[in-house]
Amino acid sequence: NRLGQGADVFLASAELASVSAIMGKLPTREEYLSMYQSLQSKKESTYQYLNFDQMDSFTASAKKVEIEPETMAEAKKSYATFIS
Repeated sequence: NRLGQGADVFLASAELASVSAIMGKLPTREEYLSMYQSLQSKKESTYQYLNFDQMDSFTASAKKVEIEPETMAEAKKSYATFIS
């Protein structure tokens, strides 16, 4: 257990987090499915992938970011270790 002995950790979807926030508790299966249906009916206007690499405002801002050479070297080193 990487979070420590006795850690109560639950993995959940964004939908479950939303329903839990609205209800102020973890919902029962029935409560979740009822609210989930409501979310599903609006999914076309709610869900969209954010392709930041294709958004002009983000790519323009990213081009202005300056990263110190030492920081970039360390980031590349960490990335190489991560993918190996």
